Amino acid sequence: MPTVGDELEVDPLLPGAGVPLTATITSVPSEDVAAYALMLGDDALITAQRLGELVAKGPELEEDIALTNIALDQLGAARMFLQYAGRGLDKTEDELAYFRDEAEFRSCALVEQPNGDFGQTIAKVLLTSLYQQLLYRGLLDSSDEFLAAVAAKSIKEVDYHVEHASMWTVRLGDGTEESHRRMQAGLEMMWPHVDELFDDSPCADLIDSGVAVSPASLREEFDARLAEILETATLRVPEIPPARGQGRFGLHSPHLGYILAEMQVLARQHPGATW
Repeated sequence: MPTVGDELEVDPLLPGAGVPLTATITSVPSEDVAAYALMLGDDALITAQRLGELVAKGPELEEDIALTNIALDQLGAARMFLQYAGRGLDKTEDELAYFRDEAEFRSCALVEQPNGDFGQTIAKVLLTSLYQQLLYRGLLDSSDEFLAAVAAKSIKEVDYHVEHASMWTVRLGDGTEESHRRMQAGLEMMWPHVDELFDDSPCADLIDSGVAVSPASLREEFDARLAEILETATLRVPEIPPARGQGRFGLHSPHLGYILAEMQVLARQHPGATW
């Protein structure tokens, strides 16, 4: 576990690890800051786990590798956020990932949704990465030095995620009749879970103190940028009522329990094992 003054270590095998993370953990984050870092880490961790399901299952070899790299980028961000959260919660990143129960996770419903077909997968990557791109850009000005440094490193990777998902959205949306139908259907499957991303209530106090970004303040730019991408793709913004997502407060979609069962089974069956 990192200690005061320690520099967070980044696995050199992770994509983007060559980007130096110079901030150090100079103090124990408060309970509220640790909870915020945990929320960011859970989103990235579950995104990585879901995309990891597609390893060797992509529609073509190049896309198989691309989605795997996006999953690894998300895993790298998750590790940094969870290490920082663990500093304030007196836990390791592995304890937070593998030994919390469903109600203790703070991931949003969007990242928990099944991959579905390729159109649905791309819709989820597009919506998630566009949100993260705006969020991390806002966190560059965070009063928390470590969160700002993680955002500075992660934004370089998320920029690629947005570019990649946008390219496929246009390619599918403005492609054949069938690809257009599937891409539109994928967006409509994911759309009810978008509103939850822009709820200020889980981090209201940290917004006032300058640590966190107001998610609600990102919505206008998110909608404008998404509308531009969809117009190019000859797709429409779905008109579907939002779901009442409460993942930030531990009330999750039915999918998270299955994700955790698969992700945590080895660590729980052999606690403390090394190899």
